[in-house]
Amino acid sequence: MAADYRLDRIDRRILKILQAEGRLTNQALASRVALSPSACLARVRHLERIGVIQGYHARLDPFRLDIGLVLFVEVILEGHSPEEQARFEAAIEAMPEVVEASHVSGDVDYLLKIVVANMMEWTRLREKFIGGDLGVDRITTHALMRKPKIFKGYPISDP
Repeated sequence: MAADYRLDRIDRRILKILQAEGRLTNQALASRVALSPSACLARVRHLERIGVIQGYHARLDPFRLDIGLVLFVEVILEGHSPEEQARFEAAIEAMPEVVEASHVSGDVDYLLKIVVANMMEWTRLREKFIGGDLGVDRITTHALMRKPKIFKGYPISDP
């Protein structure tokens, strides 16, 4: 986000609404935030341009898709130099099975969300992590059992 830009009350209202209803028309959004359609569209485009809004997506239920396994994988790298991290991040970017990755603090370096058809496919992919040249020291795998709470958006506070 631009360092000199502060989200105001209207920006925050727009973001709350779009997180909940990303398919809302500009006309309907403008009405709900009490702006003209052109003023509302200008604000949304500005929020997109400065990177506050990064995209629009459909939220899918992984259990209703023919995905197989959804795994959360904790990764500890052998080294922690910027070059080693960049090499690892470039490698996982190229893996379609890795659908989300976060560099985190604490006892692990990365938390990955991975989807594979079955345990055999995970075993093959796991060997790329451990036996390959990705610089991975250790991984811990957690299989998704169910989703008691689904991500619906970030909490947006009033200014």
